[in-house]
Amino acid sequence: MTIIRQCELLGLCRSSLYYRPQPVSSADLALMRRIDELHLAHPFLGARKLARMLKREGVEVGRRHVGSLMRLMGIEAIYRKKRTSLPGKGHKVYPYLLGNLAIERPNQVWAADITYLPMAQGFAYLVAILDLYSRKVLSFRVSNALATEFCVEALQEALARYGAPEIFNTDQGAQFTDEDFTAPLANKKIRISMDGKGRWVDNVFVERLWRSVKYECIYLHAYETPREVRIALTDYFNFYNARRPHQSLDYRTPDEMYFASQPLKQAA
Repeated sequence: MTIIRQCELLGLCRSSLYYRPQPVSSADLALMRRIDELHLAHPFLGARKLARMLKREGVEVGRRHVGSLMRLMGIEAIYRKKRTSLPGKGHKVYPYLLGNLAIERPNQVWAADITYLPMAQGFAYLVAILDLYSRKVLSFRVSNALATEFCVEALQEALARYGAPEIFNTDQGAQFTDEDFTAPLANKKIRISMDGKGRWVDNVFVERLWRSVKYECIYLHAYETPREVRIALTDYFNFYNARRPHQSLDYRTPDEMYFASQPLKQAA
């Protein structure tokens, strides 16, 4: 079948079939790595102030370029504002259910979020699902695209291994409002909660996880491929869950908190 005929059947412009996206330059990759470090240290700073801080470090960059890279990385300033992560067109947004809720047991509330991961020659995205009571990482996936599929894979693994939570909380990002992601939750009668406008504190536990992951694993190495990142994170999350004591948990591990009840341990 000719390329012209293929494009006709798919309704595509022929030039789009030949188009190859330009790779991110090495200078921009280095800049993205530094923006990520500054964002972890000062998550309330937007593109304008980050550009100012970079200029103080001798990096000549404008706020618009910083803003473009932040969108590519999937990060934004964390502060009270009118809008949070945007849902996809036509996606349903669910109400926020965690207001004044005391989280007192495992599998009461799970949360999911996505973060940017720098590599030696490129970058990837990480999604993780966290039990908020124990801080246990229940599952994760690494992808080179900010898509819904790898989020759904992480969700399906967590549900298969650990059962179902009472509430599942995310932001309003398009990956989490997609029906492919919400349908498995609805099918299991899990109450879906999404951060409301200005609710920047809702995913604070996941944000703390990202800081630990990056400073204790990702930033210490120059991983070449998403596969290398995936292998390293498997080892790190095993350490994080089973051996790393958490001050907020009275120096117990997430596994000790999560499996404190024998039925959960037997089920897992």
